[in-house]
Amino acid sequence: MKIYDSVIKGNIVTRDEIIQGGYIAIKDETIAQIGSGDLPEAEKIFDENGSFVLPGGIDSQVHSLSQKGREGFAWSTRSAASGGITTIVDMPYDDGSLICNRERFQAKIEDVHQNARVDVALYATIDPEEGTRRIAELVEAGAAGFKFSTFGTDPKRFPRIPSFLLFECFKEIAKYKLVAGVHNENEEAVNHYLDQVKQSRLTDWSAHALSRPKITETLAMAEIYELAAEAGCRGHVVHCSVGRGYEMCAGYRSRNVDTTIEACIHYLTLNHEEHAPVLKGLCKINPPIRPKAEVEAIWQHLKNGNVTVVSTDHVSWSLDRKSDPDMLKNASGAPGLEAIYPLLLTGCKHHEVPLQIAAAVMAENPAKLFNLYHKKGVLEVGKDADISVFKESPYQYNPRESGNNISEWSPYEGMTLDFKLTKAFLRGKLVCDNGVILAKRGNGRFVKPVAG
Repeated sequence: MKIYDSVIKGNIVTRDEIIQGGYIAIKDETIAQIGSGDLPEAEKIFDENGSFVLPGGIDSQVHSLSQKGREGFAWSTRSAASGGITTIVDMPYDDGSLICNRERFQAKIEDVHQNARVDVALYATIDPEEGTRRIAELVEAGAAGFKFSTFGTDPKRFPRIPSFLLFECFKEIAKYKLVAGVHNENEEAVNHYLDQVKQSRLTDWSAHALSRPKITETLAMAEIYELAAEAGCRGHVVHCSVGRGYEMCAGYRSRNVDTTIEACIHYLTLNHEEHAPVLKGLCKINPPIRPKAEVEAIWQHLKNGNVTVVSTDHVSWSLDRKSDPDMLKNASGAPGLEAIYPLLLTGCKHHEVPLQIAAAVMAENPAKLFNLYHKKGVLEVGKDADISVFKESPYQYNPRESGNNISEWSPYEGMTLDFKLTKAFLRGKLVCDNGVILAKRGNGRFVKPVAG
């Protein structure tokens, strides 16, 4: 009888180093040994010599159910597996069902059990009319965090939480040591600039960025972090497109306030000058895509350790919701689960950022942010054997090529990615093999946080 279930050979990206020609041994869903030299005995040997073996990605921000009858967990987690993402954290703003009470949360867990191909943790939120009264029951049900917004996209599906109520929520959430993630756009400021753009009758690709200038973000961030500081809550900004925001977060952290910040992959990849005129509605995202200078500023913050996590803010809108000639009428958001990990690794290579930093912002830090670190986040003995293997092999990204995406479009289409996923393992089981998804619906598990 062999000692281990399987062994993966390659360049192992641990927290502290890259073990050239190393190996990971797996037993009963977990990592049992990491080393170098002669391979131990195992039922299966995966020789990925020369490839980089990284922790399976954890995408901190996914909207699987934003368009009813469209994507769902069966497709979002298929895209995730094909991109080396082995856990997603799904948002609570589902079309027709705001996840704001125990009943809806439990129904969503059941959806995970039936349809997910990779593991799933879940955000919860509140109904503004109910205030904080459901937070305790949602914590008990297994919420990995709570999501709010300082801007009201929709009064029922995506409501604004006013400052006084946000403060009450933060104080309640602080009792449970969970994270409070907030969409960071100041409602009054956005409405003011949006009215200005509408009065000018500007409708082309430039209209969206003008309707949400940088100050609309930083005003909201100041509110979020100050409320978190006063409430003693873990305050998290779920996306930031401007360098100034990362400076703000670092400033609060330097004063022992538990603040964190998220850089979506589009803010590291797309810029207003080159991509917005071509992609138009396909790159309409809130907050907007910013100029090149902001993109480079965020990369510098990533290198300096001021970016907590990198996510997709994935949503697979149907193309008709992204192709209106009036830029302001298009839905906001874009798909990215299949592309995020190779996009980030490619960007790290071009910006001379060590792969250990990529592993931290894609796996270790998200695991800690959502209290999943007892199982997830690093290549370490005792952790779930969630592993993604990337070969340095340039290719042009085509979202239709793999067959693993419900969306026929992507803002990243045609980009050259330097790293290609060859294999992804979830709890030691091969779930993607060179683009072929082996994980069936129901393979994924709901992951409940454990407060540290």
